[in-house]
Amino acid sequence: MSHINSFRDLIVYKKAYELAMQIFEITQFFPKEETYSLTGQIRRSSRSVTSNLCEAWAKKLYIRSFVHKLSDSLSEEYETEGWLEYSLQCKYLDKEDYTKLMSGYDEVRKMLISMINHPEKFCR
Repeated sequence: MSHINSFRDLIVYKKAYELAMQIFEITQFFPKEETYSLTGQIRRSSRSVTSNLCEAWAKKLYIRSFVHKLSDSLSEEYETEGWLEYSLQCKYLDKEDYTKLMSGYDEVRKMLISMINHPEKFCR
């Protein structure tokens, strides 16, 4: 494993950030009546995956705190998956975009779980 100097060096952060930006782009075309519900919620949860990773990194001196923030990140990842399902069922998201995003979040979820199960690889 190469040396990680920042949360920005984490592959999971890069993937989650890119997915959040894709969600931002796609949700620009959601109906206006969804602005404060589905659109706002899916944008918030997708961004929270990365923001909780940032916070986890800041707490890596303390394994329990690190794992706690990773767990928060994982919770936000699951929430984003739920909002993606609503987006598909409401026909705001096509099947191809849904499948691509879910595949990306599947990767992110697996990486977060691995980090939670092996925090010693990241903590000092």
